[in-house]
Amino acid sequence: MAKSAKQLAGSSKADGAYGEHVCPIAGLLETLTRPWTLHILWALSHNGPTRFGALRRSVAGISSRVLTERLRALEEKGFLYRDYKPTIPPEVTYGLTKRVKDIQKVLADLGRLAQKWQMEDAPVERGNGKVATRVA
Repeated sequence: MAKSAKQLAGSSKADGAYGEHVCPIAGLLETLTRPWTLHILWALSHNGPTRFGALRRSVAGISSRVLTERLRALEEKGFLYRDYKPTIPPEVTYGLTKRVKDIQKVLADLGRLAQKWQMEDAPVERGNGKVATRVA
């Protein structure tokens, strides 16, 4: 069974407390490991400030309701900003704050690792027409 960020951090309390000390990574991991969060941050880090509809299209499979929930939570945590212009229709743009720019290198490293593993796991067609899985 997978452990939550709180369990990995050794916390049994909801606030990330570990004994009398607060585990600094527990809250960060809890925020980042929620479904769709890293995908949203990844899309914004590559596309720059993005309007809601374009962001929804760039995060394939996410519903408008879930995207709205995640964006609100990330804004509340200071990970992104929301720029609202009262036009018809309203124009709402989301972008990353300095707080997320601090972890962009980590996101980029994860992206490179994901691409590497995807290439390693991709089926390879052999000369005889059979497909095999690449093994490193």
